[in-house]
Amino acid sequence: MSPLLRVPSGEPVDLDAFDPGGTPGGPTDKAAGVAATARMAERLASLQERLYAASTAGDRRRVLLVLQGMDTSGKGGTVKHVVGLFNPSGCRIKAFKAPTPEERNHPFLWRIAKALPQPGEIGIFDRSHYEDVLIARVRELVPRSQLGRRYAQINRFEKSLADDGVSVVKVFLHIGYAEQRERLLERLDNPEKHWKFNPGDIEERSAWPAYQQAYELSLERCSTDAAPWFVVPADRKWYRNWAVGKLLLEHLEDIAPQYPKGDFDVDECRARLLAT
Repeated sequence: MSPLLRVPSGEPVDLDAFDPGGTPGGPTDKAAGVAATARMAERLASLQERLYAASTAGDRRRVLLVLQGMDTSGKGGTVKHVVGLFNPSGCRIKAFKAPTPEERNHPFLWRIAKALPQPGEIGIFDRSHYEDVLIARVRELVPRSQLGRRYAQINRFEKSLADDGVSVVKVFLHIGYAEQRERLLERLDNPEKHWKFNPGDIEERSAWPAYQQAYELSLERCSTDAAPWFVVPADRKWYRNWAVGKLLLEHLEDIAPQYPKGDFDVDECRARLLAT
């Protein structure tokens, strides 16, 4: 899946060329997709346990899943359905909102560095440092010259993470304009989902073309060998969940963590234990 969904480094990106309702490389239908996602659970949990076990012997490797996408693209749903396949005690989940006054007093990557997973953990960012080149660009919150420097800062930051043993999996959940309207209407028409609806979502929707351009720039300038971007079609929730799960599985298999060997005499310990 990784080569199929990966954004080539340094090449211009046209999101109109990606079908948000597509299912590249995926199961044939929803039922097959849900079943395939469920079958991944045992393998993902096993690799997660080995990753954590390896960290107890000094292995610094870990995984960071970065989820970005327009409102209703399914960042929270992905956390629920995909990250839910892991042992929660080994996951570090952070949802980034508007910066606090304290965070605004620091460089934009400061709050990101504080939330990184520790060795052996799987970290999940619901939104991330990319907000500082997305909404910041669309709403003109900082000068364009500063925005240009931020792309380079992000690339250096992510390269330093990769050098320190972090497998950075950046996923853009690509939802279509019409599908977003349907999902917002579902929230509006269901009183039990009003808590998820914000009238400001309508205003943000009016800036759709500007956001698409901002994402295209981020994907083009920040898809690197150290931390590539992956575009996951998100109109079909079952495919979104399967694809993100598959990407995580492939990255964990690439890490291939192993249980560390014990630094004690097994036979001697067994004999002592049996004598108690």
